[in-house]
Amino acid sequence: MELYTNLRAGEKGAWLSIGTYIFLSAMKLIVGYIGMSAALKADGLNNTTDIIASIAVLIGLRISQKPPDVNHQYGHLRAETIASLIASFIMMVVGLQVLSTSIRGLFQPIEESPSMLTAIVALFSALIMYVVYRYNLALANKIKSSAVRAAAYDNRSDALVSIGTAIGIFGAIFGFPIIDTITALIVGLIIIKTAIEIFWEAVVTLTDGFDAEETETLKKLIANVDGVIDLLDLKGRSHGNMSFVDVTVTVNPNLNVIESHTISDTIEATVQRFNPHCIVLVHIEPHYIPTAVEEDYHF
Repeated sequence: MELYTNLRAGEKGAWLSIGTYIFLSAMKLIVGYIGMSAALKADGLNNTTDIIASIAVLIGLRISQKPPDVNHQYGHLRAETIASLIASFIMMVVGLQVLSTSIRGLFQPIEESPSMLTAIVALFSALIMYVVYRYNLALANKIKSSAVRAAAYDNRSDALVSIGTAIGIFGAIFGFPIIDTITALIVGLIIIKTAIEIFWEAVVTLTDGFDAEETETLKKLIANVDGVIDLLDLKGRSHGNMSFVDVTVTVNPNLNVIESHTISDTIEATVQRFNPHCIVLVHIEPHYIPTAVEEDYHF
């Protein structure tokens, strides 16, 4: 199945992110301690959470590839979402730790300014993360993977954080050491914000939330299918990168089974052109037309 092939291809992006984050986090933490930069150390801790998040994505992609079984008849596609939920908790803990350290640093400022090497490392990290972002974004567009696309956006945010870190370090080097501590504080807030966003997205998915804009688009597409008289109901839910949509429509009651089935197939094809990773269950009902006698008794 193409979906599982795409999930396996998505692992390349996860492995690239993991390797890059391990290298950059180690470099930032070491240089940050040696060069006396709180902001670079905070950025390094930020990348350690990214390692965890990338591993969670990798594990989720692996488990999601397991086929349906007796206990999981819809497959294991939500494993990726559960892994993201766990990663959000870990990221929140690290973010709070960075925030706590930064707040203490505001009241116990370090007189020494960070070295120029820390700023160079921050800029180098930003460049590396931008390259990884471009790769993962291209991969996500190729395989139509929302998980890899989310990882790409995380790569982009890390590149921006590193640029901000470099700005803070330059400010400290030129006589304003408090800027380095303030930048570390901001990095901590960014980590917490990202954790909350990942947590909320996972909760929405696990509670069968479905995008309202996509629902309206599907309603319009289905209503325009030849043979559909009325769209009575449409429900959707997400399982990883897959969407499951239940549709109830009315058709001419005089149609035979084959004709009604053709309309059902057309609806499925229409939805899958809009979203190839969507499984559609169509329920067809006869369109009820009130008789003249019934209309006379209608008030």
